[in-house]
Amino acid sequence: MNQLILVLDFGGQYKELIAGTVRKSNVYSEIHSGNMKISDIVKLNPIGIILTGGPNSVYLPDAQSIDPEIFDLGIPILGICYGMQLMCHSLGGEVAPGKSGEYGCVTVTPETGKKYTALMSHRDIVRKVPDGFKVTAKTALCIAACENAAKKLYGLQFHPESKHTKGGRKILKDFLFNICGAKGDYKLSNYLDKQINEIRLKTAGNKVLLALSGGVDSAVLAALLSDAIPDKLTCIFVDHGFMRLNEGDEIERVFSKRDLNFVRVNAEERFLAKIKGISDPETKRKIVGEEFIRVFEEEAEKIADVAFLAQGTIYPDVVESGGEHGATIKSHHNVGGLPDNLSFKGIIEPLAGLFKDEVRSLGKKLGLPEYLVNRQPFPGPGLAIRIMGEVTLDKLNTLRQADAVLRQEIDELKTKPNQYFAVLTNTHSVGVKGDERTYDYVIAIRAVTTDDFMTCEYTPLSHKVLSRISARITNEIKGVSRVVYDITSKPPATIEWE
Repeated sequence: MNQLILVLDFGGQYKELIAGTVRKSNVYSEIHSGNMKISDIVKLNPIGIILTGGPNSVYLPDAQSIDPEIFDLGIPILGICYGMQLMCHSLGGEVAPGKSGEYGCVTVTPETGKKYTALMSHRDIVRKVPDGFKVTAKTALCIAACENAAKKLYGLQFHPESKHTKGGRKILKDFLFNICGAKGDYKLSNYLDKQINEIRLKTAGNKVLLALSGGVDSAVLAALLSDAIPDKLTCIFVDHGFMRLNEGDEIERVFSKRDLNFVRVNAEERFLAKIKGISDPETKRKIVGEEFIRVFEEEAEKIADVAFLAQGTIYPDVVESGGEHGATIKSHHNVGGLPDNLSFKGIIEPLAGLFKDEVRSLGKKLGLPEYLVNRQPFPGPGLAIRIMGEVTLDKLNTLRQADAVLRQEIDELKTKPNQYFAVLTNTHSVGVKGDERTYDYVIAIRAVTTDDFMTCEYTPLSHKVLSRISARITNEIKGVSRVVYDITSKPPATIEWE
């Protein structure tokens, strides 16, 4: 049993980043609701607790609260942003609206040591710390850090989990190893062995069915299941026709060689007909997701004696699809449970507790090829939501070619962005080719730098590279007159356009 850091969630947008950062330090973490009962916390026996940020004000009647008994358990606790305010408010300190908010990188002045910059995102402030606490850092507008070292209670108004906080990861490691006494006993290889054993016990020799979307998550799950239960797995690859250039063939080439039954369904015409005339991105997502299930159901009915359904759900899918505290940012077709028309003994989601970087690492351990494990993140509806407006076959072919050019050029760089893709906008622009006036599509290209995919900054590609990409797209692809580069970070934008 691994040592546990318990992350209690109060609706903070960075909760996954906190938990993921802890795991990167080889310390196991789990995220639970902030209203978790004290008795349940004690049963988990965590070596430390982290209270996340959140959107509310702790002093309002409907704000999420916490049982003050948690601070008397003797377990080290770190409160971040709302978590610090909640700790101080619960223990008799004073939290109030600030004169103005602090958003972005702010200079922090510690009681000892040098000044540093940290990511802030708050309006409320701790005006007075509880008895027994001392202030350990300030900004021009707020108390930035406080502690009661005797009780091992610590608060940070800023976000140490963010790479924008200088030395933030060191602060977290100090909490984990020097205060909580972590041994660093969490290893992904142990997770793999555990999941293989659990899958074998749960399936007990029965057949398993997997909807293989072609993305990293379902691909890693297919590899895991083929190792755990060889020849008991059937993978149905519903090729909706919205994949990138040659991806469907690559997927078939990889998985047709593993110990599983691989079924490819070419359904491009069917999906195009379903979203004909649809421009709204969320409607596209829902239609593609629902049709994916319908096609999957039809194929699944042809396979006899299947007992379990496997899904490549990972934790960020669940978060972005809306949870107890979160708004729906975008829906995911693999979140929501079993299809109604199919009867299974149960569902298998062995990746549901993993973050994307852990899934990729697991794929490498399972022997998947590098190009598949490190494949660019790709939405379930594929190019259908990278085409602004209505989706047509001509638009798909145009975008596939543009995206292929972009990927070819960036793949030649020594240092690559973490994600990059092309978008076919719904805008036409005047151009000239061969002395003739044209009025063709505008392609937008997107390249971002991120280590968590929850936040990002645009990658400052050189003008030389951008010029070469633009020249190739406009010269090689019919129907494109102009190329633009998206220089927006997340937030305020999302990584995807739709």
